[in-house]
Amino acid sequence: MITCPYCFARVAEDRIAFRCSGGCDPVADELLGRLRGGTPPSLPPVFQVRRPGRRAGCPACGRDTGRRVCPECHSGLAAEYCANPGRIVALVGAKGSGKSTYIAVLLHELMNRVGAELDASLVPCDDRTIERYRRDFARPLFGEHRLLRATQSAVTDTLRDPLVYLLTRTVKGRFRSRRAALTLVLFDTAGEDLRSREVTERHLRYLRASDAVVFLVDPSSLRKPPDDPDSDPDSDPVNVIARVTELLRTGDGPLRIPVAVALSKIDVLRRETSSALHRSRAPSGAFDLDDHEGVHEQVRALLESWQAGGLDRYLRQNYADFAFFALSSLGEVPGEAEVGPGGIRPYRVEDPLLWLLHRFKMLDGVRR
Repeated sequence: MITCPYCFARVAEDRIAFRCSGGCDPVADELLGRLRGGTPPSLPPVFQVRRPGRRAGCPACGRDTGRRVCPECHSGLAAEYCANPGRIVALVGAKGSGKSTYIAVLLHELMNRVGAELDASLVPCDDRTIERYRRDFARPLFGEHRLLRATQSAVTDTLRDPLVYLLTRTVKGRFRSRRAALTLVLFDTAGEDLRSREVTERHLRYLRASDAVVFLVDPSSLRKPPDDPDSDPDSDPVNVIARVTELLRTGDGPLRIPVAVALSKIDVLRRETSSALHRSRAPSGAFDLDDHEGVHEQVRALLESWQAGGLDRYLRQNYADFAFFALSSLGEVPGEAEVGPGGIRPYRVEDPLLWLLHRFKMLDGVRR
């Protein structure tokens, strides 16, 4: 079975469809138009064959094609993704938690510094991902050093597609090596989307198809009194996590899905805290268990000192496997519209993903 990373339907390999390579006249693709919103695109028709392989002949024009698509939504499925469907990681954050900036910087680090450390490759699964990352993330942040605009709700921005990447690396075993894959499907989700009836269904499919969830939390939202008249319910991380929990829950007892809860914008707090949050991660190509446990406990202590320990208790009651992290996408407090004078200096943005790679047996854990 393969999970479509666009509509999140579960598709048997013998049901994968193909799109004609261009020998047939274009037709309005209603299914793809329904997924993306707006006018259905005019594209060559989609067809299915009895025993799909890497390629198939169009029954109408006879032309050979390798353009595989999801039969439920007609989104293209990259050959590499079909061969290594991997695991899906969902990213969720409250309003103002810095999701867009985190996405931009995390992907940049995985393509460069962290990818080299792990000997891993990160490749986009479609042309729309390539174009959207370049236009909406890389060019403004890394090219022009401009801060990214706040995420628009999917109610008004219905054409927004997820960014879909495949992370692969070779895991060395005792007797033989194996190739492991992780699918990053990144919706830049506005906080209000998780309580909007218009978009809840797609987010429900997105979350339920995921093998792990990363929550981003702005520390300043945890330090406000709960009865603050200026507080925004869409910025309350406990509200957001509770909504997601209800979407994920299908029965009683703690949820088994691994959950990473990361304090973003930690550069503001590093001067106030001690020990683990001051210490940069030493690159080793493995997951440092001692370092991780130190950060986890330091964040728990911070939550208690801010009278926000209810977040820790809620997670312990509802999730069997969760961990705390602290990171900074930019490395310092930015200006009103652009990054700080020191440029972009990420701090521990990869930590939640390394933890998940370790959980999925794609990365060895080590003790000092």
